[in-house]
Amino acid sequence: MTMHEDFVFVDEFVTGIRWDAKYATWDNFTGKPVDGYLSNRIVGTRALCAALAEAQEKAESLGFGLLLWDGYRPQRAVDCFLRWSQQPEDGRTKPRHYPNIDRAEMFEKGYVAAKSGHSRGSTVDLTLYHLATGELAPMGGGHDLMDPVSHHGAAGTTPVEAWNREQLCAIMEACGFARYDCEWWHYTLKDEPHPHTYFDFPIT
Repeated sequence: MTMHEDFVFVDEFVTGIRWDAKYATWDNFTGKPVDGYLSNRIVGTRALCAALAEAQEKAESLGFGLLLWDGYRPQRAVDCFLRWSQQPEDGRTKPRHYPNIDRAEMFEKGYVAAKSGHSRGSTVDLTLYHLATGELAPMGGGHDLMDPVSHHGAAGTTPVEAWNREQLCAIMEACGFARYDCEWWHYTLKDEPHPHTYFDFPIT
């Protein structure tokens, strides 16, 4: 199954963007590479790339760069998450990713969806890094920390972490993205080109 014609590798269209496709690696809440992620690249629609290029420019003017963790997510990856959530707890990734809930609750509490906006190709998970040092801006919790502290405006973050989240939010909203209240890293293009289609081609 080949890539849909409206989808591209983001790094080929957004100059200087950094990425670490978490679900192509062992460093994610399932503890291993996820179905459909055969390559550590970020894929998205052309519209997503255009908006990200604008966001990258805006971030640069504030001394930041963008680091992407996920973009387009094949439906088979979402199905893989669902199967994983029904397996017995082994405790490997729980302390880092879901310390205060059970696996099954990830879906109930809205941290993982059976039909994900990511599969439509115009949603991203991302963070900021400092251009001067290359270090990630502290955000008060990492990617896929499924906990109330990851919500926008959460109590329990430091003033610097809260400010960094606000900077990311301001950048993304100014460039046509809508935030997801439960996850400070998750943004969807408001005017997405495929609002009702969930794609399933693998990332190769």
